[in-house]
Amino acid sequence: MKKILKKIITAVVIVLIVSAVLKNPVLRLIYPDKYKDEVIAAADEYGIDPAMLFAVIKTESGFDPDAVSYLGARGLTQITEDTFDWLLTKTGESYTFDDLFDSSVSIKYGALFLGMLTEEFGTDREVLSAYHAGRGSVNSWLKNPEYSSDGKTLDSIPIRDTGHYVYKVAKAKAVYDKLYDY
Repeated sequence: MKKILKKIITAVVIVLIVSAVLKNPVLRLIYPDKYKDEVIAAADEYGIDPAMLFAVIKTESGFDPDAVSYLGARGLTQITEDTFDWLLTKTGESYTFDDLFDSSVSIKYGALFLGMLTEEFGTDREVLSAYHAGRGSVNSWLKNPEYSSDGKTLDSIPIRDTGHYVYKVAKAKAVYDKLYDY
């Protein structure tokens, strides 16, 4: 029994040492910066932090340009058809909903949407809540003293899935901020 325990402890120590030494390469595999040039260009164009856009893409689609959610959202940034149609009215461009499977279109419109939400709400918590649950929901929550004491920031997020989403993206953004220098 002591030999088995000693082998387990030794294995754990080796794994911990290797993980500490290889932390960044391992994390870079888990948190890639695929589509780097497109993401940085779109983030710059729409005035958002590239780490935020990378974190949204990682959380939304895991960098799968063909991703489709159970609600029908598409592409890297998982934009719904209604949101995409609304965003198209802001750009005057004439893409189809299927064009969101093109990484450059998805990145551009995800960045545009995040940029608009940042202008409207200002802070990451509210921006990410709106990206997930919709602008109308967040505006409604901000008017409700049960969720916002000042009408500008959310003290709590009433939808559990949205709260979890905000947490996951914020965690991913923190990792991107630590791993990469944009």
